[in-house]
Amino acid sequence: MRLHTLHELDRTEGTKHVAFLSVCAFTFLTNYGIGGLAPAFYILSLEFDKTMAETSELLLWPILVLGLFNFFWVPIANYFGKRPVFVFASGLLCVCFIWGAVATSFNSLLWSNIIAAFAGSSTEALGASIVNDLYFLHERGTKMGLYMNFISGGNTLGPLICGFVITGLSWRWHKWIAVILTAINFITVVLLVPETRYFRGENQNVVGSEANTASSEEVAAGSDLEKAAISDDKQTEAAKHGSSATFVTVPQKAWAQELSLWSGLAPDTNLLKMFVRPLPMFVYPCVVYSFLGYAVALVLTVSVNILNPFVLQAPPYSWSPMINGLINIPGFIGNVAGSFAGGWLVDFFCDWRTRRNNGVFEPENRLYLCILPLLITGAGCVLFGYGVEQTLHWTSLFFGYGMVSFALTAVPTITMAYVSDCVLPVNSDALMLVNGSKNIVAFGFLYGIVPWVEQVGYVDCFGAQAGIFVAVIALGMALLIPFGGKIRHEQAQWRIIL
Repeated sequence: MRLHTLHELDRTEGTKHVAFLSVCAFTFLTNYGIGGLAPAFYILSLEFDKTMAETSELLLWPILVLGLFNFFWVPIANYFGKRPVFVFASGLLCVCFIWGAVATSFNSLLWSNIIAAFAGSSTEALGASIVNDLYFLHERGTKMGLYMNFISGGNTLGPLICGFVITGLSWRWHKWIAVILTAINFITVVLLVPETRYFRGENQNVVGSEANTASSEEVAAGSDLEKAAISDDKQTEAAKHGSSATFVTVPQKAWAQELSLWSGLAPDTNLLKMFVRPLPMFVYPCVVYSFLGYAVALVLTVSVNILNPFVLQAPPYSWSPMINGLINIPGFIGNVAGSFAGGWLVDFFCDWRTRRNNGVFEPENRLYLCILPLLITGAGCVLFGYGVEQTLHWTSLFFGYGMVSFALTAVPTITMAYVSDCVLPVNSDALMLVNGSKNIVAFGFLYGIVPWVEQVGYVDCFGAQAGIFVAVIALGMALLIPFGGKIRHEQAQWRIIL
């Protein structure tokens, strides 16, 4: 039985969407300001007299920080509230981009990116958990796909825009544009993103045919986006979601109250426990599969981001940064296609499978369509590596990158929604492990990507990466699709959540 909170029914759709899109914009701008600088790497290496490997650190160290500090922000947000974290972090991000715009040394620019990544890391897992705060089960795949598109879009649209900005103005103006956009986003976060934590309290009403049988472990993450009562028409709407649905109602907060940065501490716990609680969930197969698949998909995409300026802006291509930035058009198309496949298409497929299964939803249904990124991205990775080494026509590089980018949204959209389905009551902790771990693993791969390419060449390097990606996705599918249901029933008996 699913215990519904009234925010899923009674709040206007517009309010939920504005809050969600504000957080999506936050995570987009993090990657836009940091990863979007990639077309300037060749110019920056000349301006600051740095090697290709040294220049790539402008992106590599922020990737590590984006992952590591998930383990800081998520417990803080779960204990003190998500709203104060978003407000503080979005303001800090704007300040860091100002710092980057006026940086006069390579180290100063590097540290501005690192601190910006610290601020932006607050949205990696918390943004995904807000999908579960605000939307129904049948909406989450689509919304998770949209969220992943915003994350990846910063790394594709950012370099695309940056290429034109560098050619027409300078790389510093890329940072100033990021400052303007993050300042606007800071205002929207302050005014339009309320607290989305929710704790069951004594003064709430439970409505539904199975209200009396609900246990605390069946409660999904909720929010303060609730109202005081369910009217007759809302109960009719509730009936559409099943006669066994249960709904929780709490007093609605006025808009002025929602602007408060304080919503109380998490009950019946302490901050240390919040930091330690997620770690045992590394034994969950769904978590391991999600972070490994996401990590390898990220490695493939960022490898192309780091290396393509040194390929396309140097002989024999000798492109300007503006033209170089156009490689991100197929990257963006790949991201959109991946989020569509991992989001709407998976939701449609799951609805079809559920109807054939007498209305019983199985989370493993999501994993069947992992076959799409397995085939598309595996082939695209080989195509890009071969195209660079053999100096093929630029269209081979563009097609290869578009196919590689497909996995960056498709894989996490599918697997993170799967994780949320499997461990919904503690989804923010589980998603923190996925987001944090994937960046740490990706950093380990990417830190050696330039020496690896220089030593073995593009064909062997990207061929090996394609093999690793295909192996991870295929093995996970082979294990979880047939045995995932049994594994979930077994892990429900594990007493590892602190």
